[in-house]
Amino acid sequence: MTPIKDLEGKHVAIVGLGASWQDYNIAKSHGVQFDEVWAINAVSSVIIHDRVFMMDPATRFLDSDDAGQQTEGMKQVLLKHQGPIYSCELDKRCPGLVEYPINEVMKAGKSAYLNNTVAYAVAFAYWCKVGKLSLFGVDYSYKGNLHFAEQGRGCVEYWLSKLESVGVSIGIARSSSLLDQNEAAEDKLYGYHRLDDPLVVLQNSEGDYITLKASEYKQRLTPQPKPQKFVAGRQDPPEPKKW
Repeated sequence: MTPIKDLEGKHVAIVGLGASWQDYNIAKSHGVQFDEVWAINAVSSVIIHDRVFMMDPATRFLDSDDAGQQTEGMKQVLLKHQGPIYSCELDKRCPGLVEYPINEVMKAGKSAYLNNTVAYAVAFAYWCKVGKLSLFGVDYSYKGNLHFAEQGRGCVEYWLSKLESVGVSIGIARSSSLLDQNEAAEDKLYGYHRLDDPLVVLQNSEGDYITLKASEYKQRLTPQPKPQKFVAGRQDPPEPKKW
């Protein structure tokens, strides 16, 4: 398999089932456009998408209930979806399954660090040289398995850093924990967050990172009163006399 040329330089959204996937709906309602939308696992049953990434073997969903609440939704997707659904192996019962190009992606990324399905999707984006990547519903906020959450988050952030290193613009849903997106601005830079006036990091229109003191940052966010317009040849009425 070779990289998909039509994806080069394009804006791709990756959508998972985390709570911040609602930010995807908000983005769409505000007219944000994506060249392609990639669904992670069972979210493929509830959004319009172009590709699905489901790296478990189909037997996990078709022959067991190991996936819990996702089982039934994924079963319907696997049996009816015409693809492409990228996975670790093919299954004759699933018409849309496509084998993930594991060797090609690892060679391009010079890494075999792939411990969860979202990481495979991000690595695929790296391989296909997309121009912008936006992630929604990728939160790693599992309350029952913090270790698994941190493993997955670290892996995805690793691949996101590789994309950034080659100039790809990264967008993260505001409520996601990825890259500390949901942290308060004054809490993101360790050490500096302990100062009386912490440093806040911003990215300018050229993509460069700059810092401001939190007080300056908050001042920028405060709406400034609009200056009154002066119209030539017209004067404001005089103040009423006080008796």
